[in-house]
Amino acid sequence: MNLIDDLQQKQLCNDQHAHHHTMPIRLGVTDLSFHRVTAAVVAQVMRRMGKQVELSYALHEANFNRLKLGQIDLLCSAWLPHSHGVYRQEVETQAATRELGLHYEPYALWGIPDYVPEDAVSRIEDLLKPEVKQRMRPIIQGIGEGAGITRFSKNIMAQYGLTAAGYQFRTGTQADCVAAFESAVSVRDWVIVPLWHPQFLHHQYGIRDLQDSKGLLGGKDKAVLLARERELVINFSPAQIQVLDSIVLSNQIVAELDYAVNRQGMTEDEAAANWLEANPSHLTTWLAPLLNPTNTSSSEMTL
Repeated sequence: MNLIDDLQQKQLCNDQHAHHHTMPIRLGVTDLSFHRVTAAVVAQVMRRMGKQVELSYALHEANFNRLKLGQIDLLCSAWLPHSHGVYRQEVETQAATRELGLHYEPYALWGIPDYVPEDAVSRIEDLLKPEVKQRMRPIIQGIGEGAGITRFSKNIMAQYGLTAAGYQFRTGTQADCVAAFESAVSVRDWVIVPLWHPQFLHHQYGIRDLQDSKGLLGGKDKAVLLARERELVINFSPAQIQVLDSIVLSNQIVAELDYAVNRQGMTEDEAAANWLEANPSHLTTWLAPLLNPTNTSSSEMTL
């Protein structure tokens, strides 16, 4: 880790003259555990670059609205183009944005426990079979309004005729969603869970995706750091922007971090720090642009 420490000191010295060091970077985080733990990794990388980072939390749509209004500088993480594309378009009416990095590749799903026989239930349409309706819990417990999975689920309820068949979709918190699933699994009930990757339940349970023949769940997204362009080039040098763009995680890594927070009692910062310590090669790769910074003249580092 000496190399990284040397890098940090070198960059601190280089950037002190060129950047507004006393101004904290305002990182807006979507207020769900896997977003929070991803943001903790990003914030720790920023701190390695000598930045003060101020994290604040809001739900999906509100977070994008804060980015639009300039109340935050960056958002972690935007799911593009499907889940959050409409929110980004709204931001772009006021401010240019830039995508950075690839935190993971999320997708929404409707899942069932893998003990439900696949020949009985493999597609969303199968939920309409009389013998499946008799076994399946009728309440489908989702998360909050504004989440992509919530919008998609409401559409599924209508388009597949599930409401008419007696199923009910309910919004709530992530904790409500998890509790409904785990209470069903504890007695091996059949249950539907509107979910996504990455999420810590996948680290703990076998959950099978239901096929969505109507394509209402959207496609695979890219989860990225979304920055207001103007603030980005003021607050970060080109080499530092390359670092932010180099941060690559995965569904599996984020599910593991999310599990550490939700099931192992760690704070987001503890989970991020432990993971970075156990995986130093990731940090070395991400910080590599600071070793050989290009195009970092002071005139290019400030507006």
